[in-house]
Amino acid sequence: MMPTVGTTALVDDAADPRLADYRALTDVALRRRTEPAEGIFIAEGELVIRRALRAGYPMRSALMSERWLPSVAGLVSGVEVPLYIASESLLEGVTGFHVHRGALAAMGRLPLPTVADLVGRCARVVVLEDVNSHTNLGAIFRCAAGLGMDAVLLSPTCADPLYRRSVRVSMGEVFAIPYARFDQWPAGLAELAAAGFTVLALTPDLAATPLDDVVISDADKLALLLGSEGSGLSVAALAAARERVRIPMTNGVDSLNVAAATAVACYALSARAARSMGGFDPAARDRTSTTAN
Repeated sequence: MMPTVGTTALVDDAADPRLADYRALTDVALRRRTEPAEGIFIAEGELVIRRALRAGYPMRSALMSERWLPSVAGLVSGVEVPLYIASESLLEGVTGFHVHRGALAAMGRLPLPTVADLVGRCARVVVLEDVNSHTNLGAIFRCAAGLGMDAVLLSPTCADPLYRRSVRVSMGEVFAIPYARFDQWPAGLAELAAAGFTVLALTPDLAATPLDDVVISDADKLALLLGSEGSGLSVAALAAARERVRIPMTNGVDSLNVAAATAVACYALSARAARSMGGFDPAARDRTSTTAN
């Protein structure tokens, strides 16, 4: 085994109390309650673990099969952290699934910024209402990070961006773009208007303005508001927007999945704002924060 700072321990009992952070990872209801309350989340796979560490999240421990020890130990070189080694069958027995990415890490959460913190220093934000699918949420974060948005703002009932599936689907981009959660909804949307944001509500309503016809400039502070899969935005959230916008559809299809719609809308609005400046390059935007949330 590769030597490392900290404790490397072989675990051969699924009931070992040191593995409590990793138990029953497939029990979504349980993990949604316990992880935020205990201030932890699970990073799955070497890439996601590396990105979490780079973003400043502290590692509590890691659990892996022996062949993954050299690569994970290299990520935490110089850090005092326990690394637990177990057979693949024991990993599956503890977590409830086949850990085919080889390694898991229990990470500590960082304090979230407030909505006021973010709207004071951001110009392009995605705002989500009742998006409770972890898969969609992770995909939305990846879209927002890759398409020039500065932050993601969540209604109180949105899913947890740091839930394992969200983190994995985002490929760790939940660590790269700051996010905050509204304390009140939809009353909290008034904070956006007060901060000078133009709130655009995405809806399949044919009476809404097509995205290509929305008049914006690079100087505009924009908030793109999207609702849950199926029911979409609530009446109250729609009423809080300055304008309702839609993605033009064809062939009898009325709407896109919320993650796909986010990607289309983020690209379209950012491209329109930058068109007068000679083209759209998401990498050229100076995102407010690429580290801790």
